[in-house]
Amino acid sequence: MPNPEIAITVHAPIDSASGSSEDFELVRYPIHASTDWKPSYRQEELPYYMTEDTSTRRRVIHHPQDPTTPQHDIHWVDEYDGEGKDVYAKANAFQKYGGGGRVARRAPPPPPASIREFIQQNLEHLAPAAYTLLSCWTRFHKIGRSPVVIWDEAHFGKFGSHYLKREFYFDVHPPLGKMLVGLAGLLSGYDWELRNVPYVAMRVLLATFGVLLVPLGWYTAVELGMSTRACHLVALMCLCDVAWLCISRFILLDSMLLFFTFTTVFGLSKFHNQQYHSFSLDWWFWLAFTGTSIGCVSSVKLVGLFVTALVGLYTVEDLWNKFGDLRIPVRTQLRHWGARIACLIVLPILVYMASFKMHFLVLSYSGPGDAQMSSLFQANLIGNDFAQNPLEVAFGSKLTLKNMGWGGGLLHSHVQTYPVGSNQQQVTCYHYKDTNNDWIVTPRWEEPIVDLNGPIRYLKHGDVIRLVHEATGRNLHTHVIPAPISKLNNEISCYGNATVGDQNDYWVVEVIDDLHRGKREKFERIHSLTTRLRFRHLVLGCYVRAATKGLPEWGFKQIEVSCDKENNPDDPYTHWNVESHWNDRLSPGEMKFYRSPFLRDFWHLNVAMMTSNNALIPDPDKEDILASVPTDWPLLRLGLRMCGWTDLQTKYYLIGTPIIWWGSTVSLVVGVVAFCAYLFRMQRRYVDMEPREWEHFVYVGKIAFFGWILHYMPFLIMGRVTYIHHYLPTLYFAVLMAAHMFDHFVFTARRLSERTKSIVFAVVAFAIVANFWWFRGVAWGIDGPINDHWGLGWRKSWNIY
Repeated sequence: MPNPEIAITVHAPIDSASGSSEDFELVRYPIHASTDWKPSYRQEELPYYMTEDTSTRRRVIHHPQDPTTPQHDIHWVDEYDGEGKDVYAKANAFQKYGGGGRVARRAPPPPPASIREFIQQNLEHLAPAAYTLLSCWTRFHKIGRSPVVIWDEAHFGKFGSHYLKREFYFDVHPPLGKMLVGLAGLLSGYDWELRNVPYVAMRVLLATFGVLLVPLGWYTAVELGMSTRACHLVALMCLCDVAWLCISRFILLDSMLLFFTFTTVFGLSKFHNQQYHSFSLDWWFWLAFTGTSIGCVSSVKLVGLFVTALVGLYTVEDLWNKFGDLRIPVRTQLRHWGARIACLIVLPILVYMASFKMHFLVLSYSGPGDAQMSSLFQANLIGNDFAQNPLEVAFGSKLTLKNMGWGGGLLHSHVQTYPVGSNQQQVTCYHYKDTNNDWIVTPRWEEPIVDLNGPIRYLKHGDVIRLVHEATGRNLHTHVIPAPISKLNNEISCYGNATVGDQNDYWVVEVIDDLHRGKREKFERIHSLTTRLRFRHLVLGCYVRAATKGLPEWGFKQIEVSCDKENNPDDPYTHWNVESHWNDRLSPGEMKFYRSPFLRDFWHLNVAMMTSNNALIPDPDKEDILASVPTDWPLLRLGLRMCGWTDLQTKYYLIGTPIIWWGSTVSLVVGVVAFCAYLFRMQRRYVDMEPREWEHFVYVGKIAFFGWILHYMPFLIMGRVTYIHHYLPTLYFAVLMAAHMFDHFVFTARRLSERTKSIVFAVVAFAIVANFWWFRGVAWGIDGPINDHWGLGWRKSWNIY
């Protein structure tokens, strides 16, 4: 339609109810040069994805009471159509709390002159502040009630002590969360030498992450464009779920994982609402904030990659929509791509890598996790004697052999025999140091033994040797018998003694290269730590290889070692290096030869973490009463006893608030059914919602549903052992879906009266709070005989009683 010139008299009030969509487009253009000013206007172009037909926001001028008020005190304010339900124009949510898609052009208010003015200017934050105080009470209440270790507190508290002692350790999770546990111990005055564990202070510090879940849930709901009542529901569910409450009160990683999951979703929703002014300061800030949160959540536990996938799907859809908009120049398209790559790929990777860099810098002393790392890395740890080992290997040397595959262990044997195959002495790969890892380089049977007073015979490429296990005196041996796990390979065992043996004890040393000296042709003698070797059987031609799978219980879950019939020089699991080396006839090595690059150590540790994590499979020989399967979680079929269950001990049971878990699971089904029903009706040309209302319904539904799917489905295909706490990040998206469904069908429904909406909200809120109060003891602790606390076993499968 034509845009006629409109003059506005500043002194006269304007009836905003009569405004049209044109009012939004008229923005005052100040004339700074004149003191006797007259307002003039320019037309502001709407964003490319917003048209006059879909805009429900109106812009009006706020008039001060004094008609002589100078120009800079007159400012523009936003009003919203109360009938709108979309993320950019929902009245209840935005008139009080701001939110989705609002263009922030409101002039900042003057400094408050009284407490009353301060409260009026910050009314939107009163509710989340109250919820935060309640969250402090629930998280900190009786937090030191149990003076004993609860569940995995010993496991993760131990890592905190390693950081304080600066000893290197190994774990299947990235280091950020455990570094924060160590920081909590440091701030709490943890004296690891005296074993004085300030567990209450450490619990309080880590519970702070759980406290912040509640305001994060509130503000995320606001940014997702939910109504005030829906925001209250999200905050109440975050506050009153006893599973989130219980897991936040102990020295565990889960409160930090949940916190960074919440911040990632919050950052994504904030960034989404900055799309009206791309490349602004706020746009860049929230994009970088989201990327930083992705890096942090992935640095606590690898399941943080699931919320990363959610951000990735959102980004792909966003860029695809921009790619299809021909009004966006190619240069702008490329800027969008570059910004996403920099902030959502490069920045998270840098944050993730920085956590490992800090991990390596802090843990500079030798510790229990050394054997998981490469020999070069270990040589640089304080307290490790590798650098003092002789550099050149000779016949008669005692040594350990480190597998150079990612996460490889040490060549190992023990007196136990194979229950199948040859029934000879087992040979495995082991990740911890003991005397069963020691081997002696020995000549062939027909050659003279090593003369300790004669000339030194250095080990070279092509030498044929025997490897004698020092602890048992048996020879590394293979034969045409299938390996117990890798059936296509030959079994490797230890056989014979100092006088009994045969040609199946002979191994040809093949040098691949040296990490410092380069190609094999450039040197002759084999060095410890740096020279990469393979051992080929002289008779059968197969190679000693460490598998990636562990043996059963009869092999102590250690890594299988077999003789690989395939000659694959690029297979790192057939590569070995000399790690520890003892030979009194040789001089110590020099530290300058032992340097390990960070990127190699970073990659090595990550592969070792994933390999060990995949090895955490359920043991069919044992019954784990704590474990559960993913299908148990959405309907709370099984909980988890977090401690002993005697009458004299304070007991904690990890179970969710039933009404929250069951209701949120039902809401996922309702959301999918509603979406499909609306699609069918749209196909039949029924109009149930305005375009922007439909866009909002789908947007929030996608965040909640795909967030739930991406967090839940991977556990269905995982082979590792699982527990109910693995569902806790997934629950957040079900909670968002529950609030979204209530918001859509009740709180913003045009056909329902405000009284009806208030009654429904009051009933649901009361049910959530009452259900929490009923089950509060499972999180705050249950004393005395458990049978005295009736009414907690709502399902027969719960092992509370």
